[in-house]
Amino acid sequence: MKFPKVYSLQEIAKMLNCEFVGDKNFSIRGMNEIHVVEHGDIVFVDHPKYYDKALQSAASIVLINKNVDCPEGKGLLISDDPFRDFNKLTQYFRPFQSSNTSIADSARIGEGTVIQPNTFVGNNVVIGVNCRIHSNVSIYDHTIIGDNVVIHAGTVLGADAFYYKKRPDGYDQLISGGRVVIQNNVGIGALCTIDKGVTGDTTIGEGTKIDNQVHVGHDTVIGKNCLIASQTGIAGCVIIEDDVTLWGQVGTTSGITIGEKAVVLGQTGVTKSIAGGKTYFGTPVQESREKLKQLANIKKIPEILSKLK
Repeated sequence: MKFPKVYSLQEIAKMLNCEFVGDKNFSIRGMNEIHVVEHGDIVFVDHPKYYDKALQSAASIVLINKNVDCPEGKGLLISDDPFRDFNKLTQYFRPFQSSNTSIADSARIGEGTVIQPNTFVGNNVVIGVNCRIHSNVSIYDHTIIGDNVVIHAGTVLGADAFYYKKRPDGYDQLISGGRVVIQNNVGIGALCTIDKGVTGDTTIGEGTKIDNQVHVGHDTVIGKNCLIASQTGIAGCVIIEDDVTLWGQVGTTSGITIGEKAVVLGQTGVTKSIAGGKTYFGTPVQESREKLKQLANIKKIPEILSKLK
């Protein structure tokens, strides 16, 4: 998420009421999670396991809960609770805005787009030309939709990321300030849920078609011309490259990549990154030919045992 203007390290430290290390005039342009962070961004880290990764990332500023040596060319924000303070920044730069109309005044809707009754279009939403949005769709704030997109009834674009920190008194949510971006010629079925990014974008690539009752987690990027069948669940921070096919009831773990033109057969659990151009099946995931051979051999076990008697 980029800020509306450039802020100094000192200004951000004052917002958070925390100490800082580095040039007080160090320029800060935005904030992001570790997997999408860029030069000029703030990233937060609150676990020793990830200190080095954050300090060596592209981030210009590291919001951290320990005094450490500051890498050259970076700044530090020293906080007793980086998770809490990252939420403070999200609330400051992307606060919740209520709406009392079905289509917000700040929404921009292209020529020829049809929006059916009982659909909600939030603040600062952009919808392109010749789209068809069916009834009871909810399009949360800041969502971007391209041209010639079809979205069927009951779909939700832009709900919060499923991202929590365990506290002694329960779970603390990492507040989502990102967006959903739907590119041109995408089709989305009924009752789908596509969560917005925590600070970045959840993106559905041009020409991709999504069946009914599919879930797409936060910050996932789906490429062009993919086919995703019903009841598939895609976790957060997944990269699905172009021309991938996921058949019904596929599930994925987070943070993996599914390579270009891969085909994943129904009810497969994608537990790791997989290369493109192959067909996969099973849990844990394997190439389908190998998995089907294994299943065929399992059926032979009773016959083999009977011969041993």
